[in-house]
Amino acid sequence: MSYIVFARKYRPQTFDEVIKQEHVSKTLANAISSNRVSHAILLSGPRGTGKTTVARILAKAMNCKKGPTPVPCNSCRSCTEITSGCSADVLEIDGASNNGVEQIRTLRENVKYMPAYSLYKIYIIDEVHMLSIAAFNALLKTLEEPPEHVMFIFATTEPHKIPITILSRCQRYDFRRIDVESLSKHMEMICTKEGVDISIESLSIIARVAGGSMRDALSLLDQVISCAQGSVTHEQVLDILSVIDRKKIYDISEAILSGDVAGILCILDEIYNRGYEMKRLYSDLVEHFRNLIVVKMGKDVKKLVDLPAYEIDLAQEQIKDVTAVYLNQILNLLFKEEPAIRFSAQPKLTLEMIFIKMFQIKPAMPIELLIEKLDSMKNKVYEKQGNEIFEHQMPYGDYNKRPAACDDGKDLQAPPRISKETEGSNEPVAATCLHDAKDHEGTWKKLLDVFLKNYPSLAANLTRCTLKKMTDHGLEIEVNGNGFNLKMLRRSKNMAIIKKVCEDFFGKKMDFAITEKKKQQAENKSKKTGEEHFKKEALSHRLVADAVEIFSGNVVDVKIL
Repeated sequence: MSYIVFARKYRPQTFDEVIKQEHVSKTLANAISSNRVSHAILLSGPRGTGKTTVARILAKAMNCKKGPTPVPCNSCRSCTEITSGCSADVLEIDGASNNGVEQIRTLRENVKYMPAYSLYKIYIIDEVHMLSIAAFNALLKTLEEPPEHVMFIFATTEPHKIPITILSRCQRYDFRRIDVESLSKHMEMICTKEGVDISIESLSIIARVAGGSMRDALSLLDQVISCAQGSVTHEQVLDILSVIDRKKIYDISEAILSGDVAGILCILDEIYNRGYEMKRLYSDLVEHFRNLIVVKMGKDVKKLVDLPAYEIDLAQEQIKDVTAVYLNQILNLLFKEEPAIRFSAQPKLTLEMIFIKMFQIKPAMPIELLIEKLDSMKNKVYEKQGNEIFEHQMPYGDYNKRPAACDDGKDLQAPPRISKETEGSNEPVAATCLHDAKDHEGTWKKLLDVFLKNYPSLAANLTRCTLKKMTDHGLEIEVNGNGFNLKMLRRSKNMAIIKKVCEDFFGKKMDFAITEKKKQQAENKSKKTGEEHFKKEALSHRLVADAVEIFSGNVVDVKIL
């Protein structure tokens, strides 16, 4: 055949031409320059990332007429034969079809012979993980101490299947997946050389379908160009590859974020009628919302998101008014419902149900905004309470500034405010209005208002208390809550605050005590009263009275079950 596919026609011939594997190509080039090339090298990584290509380049670099050199000439006999795959000194072996111990024994017999015309006899074993355990064991000794003229280059997509005894005898180089942007640029360069008119958006679609494999990308590009006549349109690419337009993915996410139920169902119906797989659509949506969250975070976006630059800009525009918390809610729901899509006999219906459930999610408020709103509500409550106190001219001190908190209760200065009716009088305000010691409830309520305005956290504990006793020189506060409230109120800091507020309120020195309500006595009394009631009811029952009368007996005891 005269036609050569792009994957072969544009295969890199030097280390510098290898796409996105600089960590491997530069290391090998430096090793050749410094004469530190290992006799056994393992190249591992995903399919189509350049393992066999780098193995051939390394073989040319070692056997070049000018070599060993990091830049092979690609014109000498050795280089041209290695490129065409017919070199007598560079043997490419398929590990899948030569995986028996017999083939390895033959290899061991042949390594002792010198190369025909090159510096090294190089064995390139592709998919080396397919060798049997017996074959690996037969290779161990030769691999560890080969003749000086022999090199082994292994390539594999599954290095975990290779025995550790083999791995320990090799220098390992791991290849990486090629990102979408690098694939797109390389295909654009090839299309320019070939005179093919195709948009960068279409090349990005091909690159995404390739999944990080250069060989897959160039094979798909070959297929697209063969099916199209003249310029390749975006619609032709979508139809040929049977993939979903990326614009549809962004339309779906836009409808989800805007709450457009009808819009998203129409988009889903259109995608379904075109014959696209719903499970694949769901997988694309999960990946898309993951990318939106990463873009929203705004750090290392190009590193963490495998998208072309124009799609990153589109994603940033789409989520500029959306919180990261809401995006996380949607992604969390998509993850939870993934088994339902995977095992569903009607994936379209299941996907519609998931979208409807998604629209029922209320966007969660960020914690920072929630705290800010709570603080705002608290300030409004305090302002409202302060206005009510001012309107009623409450006869206690005005605490415009909260005292500095201290453990010993000192430096608590809050001078009492004097109303107009009592201005000029020497008698304290509280004493003139609340001298009646019987008004416990009213006095306690006004004291709580003072604590609520100036010490809200302390007021929360005092609201569970009551003013049990009040005299001219002291107060007794009874704690009705649990032991935690009693412990909090008896702290030295809180005791000092309570004492200071009471003295300012009454305008004189006041003693106070904090006691715990004896719940057990009240409960026992109530229980005892209930038992007596049941006993009286039982003794007065008609059946009991008849039994005593019939048998001429006496009631010895009444037991409450």
